[in-house]
Amino acid sequence: MLINSRSEATPTSAHDRVYRGLRSRIMHGEIGPGAALTLRGIGAEFEVSMTPAREAVRRLVAEGALTLSTSGRVATPELSNERIEELAALRSLIEVELASRALPRAHMALIDRLQTINGAISDAVDRKDAVAYIRTNLEFHRTLYLRAQAPAMLAMAETVWLQLGPTMRALYGRLRRTEPPHFHRLIIAALKAGDEPGLRLAVRSDVTQGLKMLAG
Repeated sequence: MLINSRSEATPTSAHDRVYRGLRSRIMHGEIGPGAALTLRGIGAEFEVSMTPAREAVRRLVAEGALTLSTSGRVATPELSNERIEELAALRSLIEVELASRALPRAHMALIDRLQTINGAISDAVDRKDAVAYIRTNLEFHRTLYLRAQAPAMLAMAETVWLQLGPTMRALYGRLRRTEPPHFHRLIIAALKAGDEPGLRLAVRSDVTQGLKMLAG
């Protein structure tokens, strides 16, 4: 028996699909900072009723990916300089530790994979595709951090990425990149050499330098 795409026979699945879809769009900078969203618009986009749209929004508000005003306006966050600096500091603390824990498990297959992803980042830069750039840049970091085998810490890092997604889109426009991030090459070199201090420095520099520029 076919179920209509708007059916709420499986509300949990509908809610989760909306949540994951919106979460991905926000994290990858598909939605800029301060953009207003409506439950009606979300429901129409994902072909669901207001209930799963509302539940997905509630989850994303709780994670800091969306803001909800007293008037009920839902929007992507516009971060203050202080908030950007705070999130940059969190990235530095969490991601440096993840990279350090990943180093003992950094086999050549991982390094080859990171080099391939860096090539995809270069392609995104050449195309001036901000969303592809942000997505592949986060893929580079996630691929490395998965080797840390620290799921709670990685989940914390992803929450920070989620809160920064719209701001990263604004940052991309300001940077006007012409090549992949310089520090990615240093991260790969440190992994090859088994150089933990060099790896920690390269990751710290990579995750904070652009955000410092935005907050400056």
